[in-house]
Amino acid sequence: MTSSGNRALAVLATDERTQLEAFLDEYRQRADDALDGLTEEQARRSLVPSRTTLLGLVKHLTFVERVWFGEVVTGTPRTAFGLPAASEDSFLLDDGDTVASVLAAHRDACAASRAAVAGRALDDVLTGHRFGAMTLRWIHLHCLREFAQHAGHADILREQVVTPNHLT
Repeated sequence: MTSSGNRALAVLATDERTQLEAFLDEYRQRADDALDGLTEEQARRSLVPSRTTLLGLVKHLTFVERVWFGEVVTGTPRTAFGLPAASEDSFLLDDGDTVASVLAAHRDACAASRAAVAGRALDDVLTGHRFGAMTLRWIHLHCLREFAQHAGHADILREQVVTPNHLT
């Protein structure tokens, strides 16, 4: 059985909150792992027509953490985090973005997210998003969906970066 399979079984008998947080943390770690051992050039390599690169993907997931757990849960406007207004712009890299700096920002955002939800119940209603009121449960589920989707993207991009001639 895979290590993620073991983690899934380990949380099976726990409460819903513990399960949601365990799965979120698993995908947070997969984002970090996507950059593991890559050079700066590999992390920035563009392999698809969209703006998606491995480094940009982790930068975007930092944006997701800050918006959903920072802006929505704590009420801190995204501008206070220095985030772009549009989600699609969160994939863009600047000259100062490195594997180390993006990973550090991602890890900081994840820690801040965990702190923001500590002591809150899944049924707490939060009103910090332009979509209106939503429960913390909904935010966890939404983020889990987004993190899982991007983990799949990262798997494919990493395979292309690490083994670029796998089709020949």
